[in-house]
Amino acid sequence: MISTTCSTTEMVTQGKLQISNSDNVEDKSSGGLGCFGWILVLISLIIVAGTFPITVFMCVKIVKEYERAVIFRLGRITDRKPKGPGLFFVLPCTDSFVKVDLRTISFDIPPQEILTKDSVTVAVDGVVYFRIHCPISSVANVSNAHTSTRLLAQTTLRNVLGTKNLAELLSDREGISHSMQEALDDATDAWGIKVERVEIKDVKLPQQLQRAMAAEAEASREARAKIIAAEGEMKASRALKEASLVIAESPSALQLRYLQSLNSIAAEKNSTIIFPLPIDMLQGFMQRK
Repeated sequence: MISTTCSTTEMVTQGKLQISNSDNVEDKSSGGLGCFGWILVLISLIIVAGTFPITVFMCVKIVKEYERAVIFRLGRITDRKPKGPGLFFVLPCTDSFVKVDLRTISFDIPPQEILTKDSVTVAVDGVVYFRIHCPISSVANVSNAHTSTRLLAQTTLRNVLGTKNLAELLSDREGISHSMQEALDDATDAWGIKVERVEIKDVKLPQQLQRAMAAEAEASREARAKIIAAEGEMKASRALKEASLVIAESPSALQLRYLQSLNSIAAEKNSTIIFPLPIDMLQGFMQRK
């Protein structure tokens, strides 16, 4: 049994190796231009050499520092690497090229109507910064890299925010931006695109929800104000109790407090000063009568 299993495993391994070798051979053969293709290239070279002074302007191309050129020769990408920056040579009859901009590009995500996890409808927009790091992949793997990235950013924004509730959406914008950047970067890596930054610009709430949140915030502020006022009254009553105990121990302290009150009243303009008379003095006059 052991020998049978080993032989079966060896046969499967050999089959896989044969398949991989045949795939490599097919790739190598498909990467060539073929006999007819080389004939066309030679004819194009002969035409260029025969009309040399004129074809120089058609064969020499220039790309800028931030650009790269992907050259197609008879429909196939040559050398599997882009050309540039600077001068490069193309054949006028068999070659065509596509310029790719490597600078960072930004675009706005249109406002998206999103239903959050706690069933609240909000309108969210954002901005995405990306650049092309592999010109060949951006040309060969996707028809329009910029448009595809824009559409994918809108879909990713909906998918990510659909798993968040309103409180997380308003408080954790940095985390949401980071998760969106990772999702976009993984999806666009096959297109030769690097997503550098994603930012949430604005979150628009419905008018009714804004009024409800404003009323809730006002009620919470009023509640905190009442609690603070009650705590102040409690502390003031304790201080007054301690002051009354001190005044009760010394009768002259009440007279000093009375004089301080008169001084504070007299400091104000157009004030009326009332002099209270002690009841003990009035009782003495009443007894004489």
